[in-house]
Amino acid sequence: MNVHADVARRRVEELLGTSDEQILRRWSALAKAPVDELKELYQALRTALAEEGNDLADIRGLLAELSRDRVRQGHTPSDTARAVFGLKEAVYEVVEADGEPEALRGFIWFSRLIDDLGLYTIETYSAARETVILDQAEQLLELSTPVVKLWDGIVAVPLVGTLDSARTQVVMEKLLQTLVDTGSEHAVIDITGVPAVDTQVAQHLLKTVVAARLMGAECVISGISPQIAYTIVTLGIEFGDIVTKATLADALAYTLERSGIEVGEHRRTQIAIRAEDA
Repeated sequence: MNVHADVARRRVEELLGTSDEQILRRWSALAKAPVDELKELYQALRTALAEEGNDLADIRGLLAELSRDRVRQGHTPSDTARAVFGLKEAVYEVVEADGEPEALRGFIWFSRLIDDLGLYTIETYSAARETVILDQAEQLLELSTPVVKLWDGIVAVPLVGTLDSARTQVVMEKLLQTLVDTGSEHAVIDITGVPAVDTQVAQHLLKTVVAARLMGAECVISGISPQIAYTIVTLGIEFGDIVTKATLADALAYTLERSGIEVGEHRRTQIAIRAEDA
């Protein structure tokens, strides 16, 4: 940095110190944010500019925290960047009022610095939003693969939607953990809500059944519709000795029978009594 540039920069730094209250008020109005929220950023910026080498690590950390907060609040990345860019306009008003050529030249350097910080908030915002989306996707994935207890010793996994590798992994982990927690010996995997079964889906199901068997549990696959049955036969997929049933009710009846529980029908007889006039 040459002598003139250094003098120009020092003049801007002086204005940042002598006009801090005016700049903060104006920045707060432009950014539509409370002064207290921006004051820490402003002080961190002044401290960084005063240090040798202009270490911006602290203010970048504060901007990253601001970006993450605004992600959770539903703001757009443009809103966050404009909040930072508002500092340029607030400082320019002070520089313009000062009227010194050094201050105007120094403002060009200051403007580039704020541009870099504004772009950093956009990058941080994007990364934070991606993290939030991934966390929500994992939560939805777990919610969409519940393991429910149908009877003592019998659990079921009702699947709805497309079954891919990631979801199969969640299904397998939750099923095995539930088998351990409940001590169940029978599991029903219901695919009534699965729109289609291809070779990959079938392989996922078979792996889940094998994993359950290693835990000492017998699996039954239910919800085999005529269309899915036709597809399985056409693709040449073999389930081997895995028991399959058309409906969840059939699978439950089968597992109850295997558990030694007798299921019988109780028919209710209705008797109509007519009162005769005496």
